Amino acid sequence: MTRTASVNRETKETQIQLSLNVDGSGKAAIDTDVPFMSHMMDLFTRHGLFDMELTARGDTDIDDHHTTEDIGIVLGGALREALGDKKGIRRYGSCFVPMDDALAHVVVDLSNRPHFELRGDIPHRKQGTFDTELVEEFLEKFAMEARMNLHVNVHYGRNAHHIIEAVFKAAARAIDEAVQVDPRVQGVPSTKGSL
Repeated sequence: MTRTASVNRETKETQIQLSLNVDGSGKAAIDTDVPFMSHMMDLFTRHGLFDMELTARGDTDIDDHHTTEDIGIVLGGALREALGDKKGIRRYGSCFVPMDDALAHVVVDLSNRPHFELRGDIPHRKQGTFDTELVEEFLEKFAMEARMNLHVNVHYGRNAHHIIEAVFKAAARAIDEAVQVDPRVQGVPSTKGSL
């Protein structure tokens, strides 16, 4: 079973091409014009043991909003497409990740019932040219397009970069856990008979 997807999105604001292999080894080829998101997508790929090729261009002369948002949309769509009918998956995943002063916990349910919750503080600061408030925008769009239930808890942290990095690493590992095929699961892991 090959669990891969390629998604292209082109608007007047952004041009994004993304290929995802859920059962990869952490190979990342990331090229965006939002350096902070390139860094986050690289570590997301490596810590989730996915393979991802991503090229993203957008109207960053205005700001990073549209490009960041659309990367979330495209990544979510690729994850949903790659998982197909979700037969045999574990469905749920959870991971705590510390990053120096920060501790993040991410829990996912690949339920086809999209919902996003962020609890805790990500300080609204600049990381280079990147507005950290865009992290929430990215995560919400990612959850909606992947049709997953995504809960992010930032327990504590002082450094915004460390907090965000912990969140992306925890999300990658939680999703990796949820997408794993469990030979004990017959069909889809739901009493409804479908996800």
